[in-house]
Amino acid sequence: MHAIRLDHLSGEQLHELDELYHTTHDVRVRTRALMLLLAAERRLVASEVAAIVRQDAETVRRWFARYEAEGINGLADVPRSGKPPKVTRRYRERLLELVRRRPRALGLPFSLWTAARLADCLAEETGLRMSVPTIHRLLRAGGMALSRPQHKITSPDPDYALKKTRAAKLAGAVAARSGRGRRPDLAGNGGA
Repeated sequence: MHAIRLDHLSGEQLHELDELYHTTHDVRVRTRALMLLLAAERRLVASEVAAIVRQDAETVRRWFARYEAEGINGLADVPRSGKPPKVTRRYRERLLELVRRRPRALGLPFSLWTAARLADCLAEETGLRMSVPTIHRLLRAGGMALSRPQHKITSPDPDYALKKTRAAKLAGAVAARSGRGRRPDLAGNGGA
């Protein structure tokens, strides 16, 4: 097989490939752009590029040929047959909108979002029921995550803080004395 060389690319084509390499979120497209940049800028042949990007030389040659035939748009994967994804762009956007708002502000009877609550809310709105792990995955893909709720025990009793402090001190005293064989003085009489 003859060597395909890409050292004839224009400055504009190189800039376009470099821009694609630095901006795409698709790792496969980034690798393909890198293949072309290595061939064009360093004047490497397919077998040398293949060793750098850890691909087969024939794969690199195919991407060189596809780039020459279709240009930069040829670096993206062609649509594959199969069932289309259930989650649409609009569903993802709505999920992120919901999680950024407080449930009570939407008239819901709870204060914190959970993945199950988000799934329920979106199922009512869209008719599409997603699993809890899928909701977590979509949130991570959107750069968000749900945090665990922090539970605090409080009381309407005005003396609650004082009683809580006293109970904590008592628990500490019991723990400290339990190793000496003496019973703690619960009445505060100094143990007599």
